Amino acid sequence: MGDKASRGRLTARRVDTLSEAGKYHDGGGTGLYLRITPSGSRQWVQRVSINGKRKELGLGSPPAITLATARKIALENKGIAMHGNDPLLAKRNARAGVTFLEAVDKYLMAKLSEFKNEKHKKQWRSTLDTYAVPALGSKRVSEIEVQDVLLALEPIWHSKTETAKRLRGRIENVLSWATVAGHRKGDNPARWKGNLSEILPKPSKINKGSNHPALALGDMAQWWSDLSHREGITAKALKFTALTAARSGEVRGMTWHEIDGAVWSIPAERMKNGKSHRVPLTSEALELLAALPRADNSPLVFAAPRGGMLSDMALSGVMRRLHRSKEALDGKGYIDNVNNRPAVPHGLRSTFRQWTAEQGYPRDMAEIALAHFIGSEVERAYQRSDMLDRRRDMMVAWSAFCSGRTTKSNKVLHLAEWAPHTQ
Repeated sequence: MGDKASRGRLTARRVDTLSEAGKYHDGGGTGLYLRITPSGSRQWVQRVSINGKRKELGLGSPPAITLATARKIALENKGIAMHGNDPLLAKRNARAGVTFLEAVDKYLMAKLSEFKNEKHKKQWRSTLDTYAVPALGSKRVSEIEVQDVLLALEPIWHSKTETAKRLRGRIENVLSWATVAGHRKGDNPARWKGNLSEILPKPSKINKGSNHPALALGDMAQWWSDLSHREGITAKALKFTALTAARSGEVRGMTWHEIDGAVWSIPAERMKNGKSHRVPLTSEALELLAALPRADNSPLVFAAPRGGMLSDMALSGVMRRLHRSKEALDGKGYIDNVNNRPAVPHGLRSTFRQWTAEQGYPRDMAEIALAHFIGSEVERAYQRSDMLDRRRDMMVAWSAFCSGRTTKSNKVLHLAEWAPHTQ
């Protein structure tokens, strides 16, 4: 396979059309040429002298590496070689020199678009910045070992177990990316099975106090009464959250067009599990909605006073004030009986789940109401129904329990019956 006359510098068009086996020199003094083998494979090669020794460097193949890109790489390599350095070694050192913080930036630049919502994106970054970067940020990913990962995990493994679990997985993802990208070699030091599992206790065996503090069932009626005496859109949103056993974010992002009669349909993009979800609305829930003002410039049901969504902290703030008011009277307040911590909005879902169990409602029906996945993938494939009508009866009974009364009627009222102006 002999050298081919280049007839001046190569052009992009000529590179695309060349097919005969041989070496096609680009000229320009960089030693760049295109090599085509008898089998038809094509590769950019650079012939360069490093400390008096001639080497050939592979620069990739067209069309993935264009002529312009190959020329740029060849020029950079020549500059490195002119200073007596090896371009390949320099590139290897550059890859190995990536710090954990730099790896986080590069990983998230590539992966953030896959995340479902802005809150998840911020949490992903925030968790790493808060707990991993102080321990690992300046360390080269090629040097990170199990003991380094433990420096980030151990301080919160017992006190903030759920956060620590997520943190471990996120560190593992970043280091996995670094391995594939050529910045490190060997096993992933953040891997759980057969690695960290031999050092750290299983999260399931750690004190359940890491769960969201839930309102005690015996406190529900008093809590509901106290909440009912509070005015403001945030208190109404918290009340609706309790009535529907929904997540705070689902309620805060709720729009009027999601309501159809006595059903609230939450689109998939606003759900944690990525699946659309229907919520049966009881008379109490519909009465609450009908009494709300309608903002002219916002589709949100629970719009903040200054516009936009309510913050998660706003609902938490109402819960804290309810707790403190009761604590001032009885010295206890509204606490979780298991971990003695003040109840939080997300804990209302645990309260609901405990109530369904004690009332004997089917497990699957309760889990569907909470928008949890149930069973295996095969079981879910056969579970086509979302049990909407049966769940409606359950939610009527739950509403009655919240307010401390018995279920008088299962009658369902439509939004129009309460507030014609909302049609």
